[in-house]
Amino acid sequence: MKGMTPTAMAYACHGRYHGPGEVAKQEVTAVTTDSRKVTPGSLYVPMKGTKVDGHSFIESAMKAGALLTLTEHAEGMPEGFPYILVDSTADAIQEIAGLYRRNLDIQVVGITGSVGKTSTKEMIAAVLSQKYRVLKTAGNFNNNLGLPLTVFRLTEEDEIAVLEMGISHFGEMTKLAETAEPDTMVITNIGTCHLEFLKDRDGVFRAKTECFDYVKLDGTVILNGDDDKLVQVEEVHGRRPIFYGMSPRCRVSAENVQPLGLKGISCTINIDDESFDVTVPVPGMHQVMNALAAAAVGTLYGLTTDEIKAGIESLESLAGRFHIIENDRFTVIDDCYNANPMSMKASLDVLKDANGRKVAILGDMGELGAEENELHYEVGQHAGELPIDKFIFVGPLSEEIEKGLLEKNPQADSVHFPDVDALLKELASLVVDGDTVLVKASHFMQFERITEALA
Repeated sequence: MKGMTPTAMAYACHGRYHGPGEVAKQEVTAVTTDSRKVTPGSLYVPMKGTKVDGHSFIESAMKAGALLTLTEHAEGMPEGFPYILVDSTADAIQEIAGLYRRNLDIQVVGITGSVGKTSTKEMIAAVLSQKYRVLKTAGNFNNNLGLPLTVFRLTEEDEIAVLEMGISHFGEMTKLAETAEPDTMVITNIGTCHLEFLKDRDGVFRAKTECFDYVKLDGTVILNGDDDKLVQVEEVHGRRPIFYGMSPRCRVSAENVQPLGLKGISCTINIDDESFDVTVPVPGMHQVMNALAAAAVGTLYGLTTDEIKAGIESLESLAGRFHIIENDRFTVIDDCYNANPMSMKASLDVLKDANGRKVAILGDMGELGAEENELHYEVGQHAGELPIDKFIFVGPLSEEIEKGLLEKNPQADSVHFPDVDALLKELASLVVDGDTVLVKASHFMQFERITEALA
């Protein structure tokens, strides 16, 4: 790994190297936090978990061939094992990842926002891959550990990294952006997420835009021009953002939007004085916004409209994130990885255009703070305006969704269960052949069990 010597890493993370001088000048071959995945010449980083402390596995990692380890404890280190002593391995891994990012001649596209980070990341990567060798965040590796591990996957052959950046507290974005040093920063929206910690949308805006301080001075910020908070950003480092959205005022905009049911959505995308027709292969108006973000990034990096169109149309959905599963009984919309009020309303808007009987299985949304009851109720009010045939609610907070639904539409067909186990016992009697079923809740609800039962 280019420039990743113990001496350089110790300097980057404010640590102190202990070990032979000849080892101090060797480049590590990999970085891992899992002692079972140590390869010869790698750096082992022991992390403290809720149940296990990785420091317990330092000896086995070194015997497996690690060149050296980080540690917070000099006492008890096996004799002869090279190590870097640090105050916090959690902080050190981010700082070392920042070193590696700076050692590589690579462009970084950072992505954050309240809703749609992962799907926008996938769309941007699909577009950029039409011209460049791209490495993207795998799954949900978007936090203070996942982002560094993604950076460590980069090689000198990669040309662009597309890095998702997720936060829930003030200050977290500062650390992520300091590590990533994005050349381009995309913010999808400012919504009602993590209000338990960020209090309100103004707080979300402040937390998300911490990234601006670490965007390269000659870099570009790409923002959702339909978002009332983001549209207030006039410049970053003296440069005006590129705005995308449905408004024709945006540099990248869409028109002629036509839903195609669960097959996707078609539209015309306008970029400056060029236009092209495209079919986004994943349904939902929010996917048009994701395509616009990807088009904005694509044009910034010199792709032609034909390349941008090909990238958008090559997109494949991910499990748990509006992934369509069809079998001989049901069409299942697997959107159970996570949920907040914005994304739940968007998913319901897609379900209403599906074929056959439409069933929504909805569960609790987490980290919404003091207004969690009201925010669940608002989702129910929205649901009450939609032509959905049956609602199945799971969890204590989802009672507020049901309350909002029935106040808006007293005739709605709804049923409530206290937990997933209770629902699974009755699920077979609630759905029939030909149903299209949306499965949506925050990840802690374990709604993947419902998806598995249906699929």
